Amino acid sequence: MTAPRHIAVIDVGKTNAKLALVDLDRLEEIAVVTRPNTVIPGPPWPSFDLDGHWAFFLHHLAAFHAEHGVDAISVTTHGAAAVLLDAQGALAAPMLDYEHDGPEQSAAGYDALRPSFAETGSPRLPLGLNLGAQLHWQLAQDPTLAQRVAQIVTYPQYWGFRLTGALASDMSSLGCHTDLWLPREARASALLGRLGLGGRLAPPRKASDVLGTITPQIAAQTGLPQHTPVACGIHDSNASLLPHLIGRSGPFSVVSTGTWVIAMAVGGAQTTLDPARDTLINVNAFGAPVPSARFMGGREHALISEGRSGPPCPAEVLANRIHLLPAVVPGCGPFPDRQHRWTVPPTNDGALLCALAWYMALMSDACLSLIGAEGPVIVEGPAARNDALLDMLAALRPGGVEIASSATGTSIGAALLFAPDMRASTQTHPLPANAEALRAHARDWQNALELAET
Repeated sequence: MTAPRHIAVIDVGKTNAKLALVDLDRLEEIAVVTRPNTVIPGPPWPSFDLDGHWAFFLHHLAAFHAEHGVDAISVTTHGAAAVLLDAQGALAAPMLDYEHDGPEQSAAGYDALRPSFAETGSPRLPLGLNLGAQLHWQLAQDPTLAQRVAQIVTYPQYWGFRLTGALASDMSSLGCHTDLWLPREARASALLGRLGLGGRLAPPRKASDVLGTITPQIAAQTGLPQHTPVACGIHDSNASLLPHLIGRSGPFSVVSTGTWVIAMAVGGAQTTLDPARDTLINVNAFGAPVPSARFMGGREHALISEGRSGPPCPAEVLANRIHLLPAVVPGCGPFPDRQHRWTVPPTNDGALLCALAWYMALMSDACLSLIGAEGPVIVEGPAARNDALLDMLAALRPGGVEIASSATGTSIGAALLFAPDMRASTQTHPLPANAEALRAHARDWQNALELAET
């Protein structure tokens, strides 16, 4: 069978759902369509528009195949997410939005059940960011739900199930602060049994496994050949990491940016992770544990920028010692208990955007330090196009900064599940001429943080 060239990637982030067509020969996206990942208010609880996404994916799979040809399908999605299926393969309940505050209502009861951070590498997070907390709350809200649930499938594999009819979960999604997985032992934790859902988790598989081929119905709806293979699928941050795991040796780290900024260290220094500062153990595409840290950087950027655009003004920010202190989105990240403030309010858009970019870099640097990152830092996603951010990060990281060539690492990484010998290219971001001034500004930011704490 000829190796696939055009991989259609279902890529569901927290903000947008998209379908991308990746050309593996060129290792780039040749077609992309998106739709908002809108939350439906309920009842019974805020949930995602799975049927709307499905119609969107099928429509554009047909269009992509008609125009370019589709050889295979891969899937990547945000974490903290699973779909509950009944015995007929239909939804046992709507898929809960992890930002809903419902799970906070039963936090004390859940804390008595969840395994320790030492076992799972999964910190206790607010809202529904621990998948186990979602399940615990949903079961309490609907006493009949446990009887209806036949299978729990992690989110990428839900789309794979709809495409192929095959049931699975994947280790990278189970390793995303779910409380359901033991990353060092590569097996499920005791939590599902404690919730009364033992034996319901769809079989864990590697992300690169072929889940199956599309069903005759999907082939008829899209025009794709029925032998079109579908990969098991992968958690989005680990999709961003995968291209750099291939063919690279020595310590390095990846900063994957989107709604969340995820820092992942490979081969770095041994360090003790602090669950109170949003560090965790991710599980990569090969099933290996990866020390990680994160903050909701894309959301924070949107909240502060409010749609502003234009050139940054570094000279003004440096001269006036303008700093944005964390945390714009409290409750997560390396400074979860802080409330953001400006040390000096910016007076124009250029100063605001520059200080915001440097805030993003400083927060990323803090995450990298927490996980013992060494060697070069590879930045992918929207932040890879932010020169002010990259300048600050390059000034702070001794191993330098590289930029992933693809604007969207998640789709490329998911496509590479069908090409395990290909490695994504990067470009070195040069050390800025004002690097020493940026380092002094960073020290000033740290001092302001420490003063704010006293």
